[in-house]
Amino acid sequence: MPLAFDARQKLDLPVRSNSERLPDYLLHEERVVGAMLDPKKLTPLGPSSFRYVVTSFNVFQLQVNPVVSIGVVSEPGKLSMHVTDSQLDGLGFIDDFELTLQATLEATSAGLEGEAILGVTVSQPPLLKLIPPKILESTGHSILNGILLGIKARVGKQLVEDFNNWCEEGTVSLKN
Repeated sequence: MPLAFDARQKLDLPVRSNSERLPDYLLHEERVVGAMLDPKKLTPLGPSSFRYVVTSFNVFQLQVNPVVSIGVVSEPGKLSMHVTDSQLDGLGFIDDFELTLQATLEATSAGLEGEAILGVTVSQPPLLKLIPPKILESTGHSILNGILLGIKARVGKQLVEDFNNWCEEGTVSLKN
């Protein structure tokens, strides 16, 4: 029986200046995704497609290294991300690992609103067979929640900072 766990985080991020420019900013997919995630772990694969090495973490003394491909869809005022492929390194041979992500970021008159739902379905690894599934699922939920909280903190700092830089770059180029 596979293990399944998920986590959800909402974002309500006020943007104090230039909020009217947020819809145009969200059209710059590579820039926005790079500001939301760690750019050192992000590789563009093509238009609207990225490879992301999720920060490794430990599960009961085993190091886990998820790697995902992310598809991005942007339209004025809204950016959506979803996982198109996923793999798991670190727990031996596991061929049924599935990581799902549904995330949106939307411009409003006051700033940015968003929601991310991150989920995992996987069989119980042989190395963890002695641990009850409920404990593994609870641990998995906590780990996913921690990943989303880390991304949320990064978005709150990096994304606003990058947006402000983008606005300044646009202002400078308009003056020249």
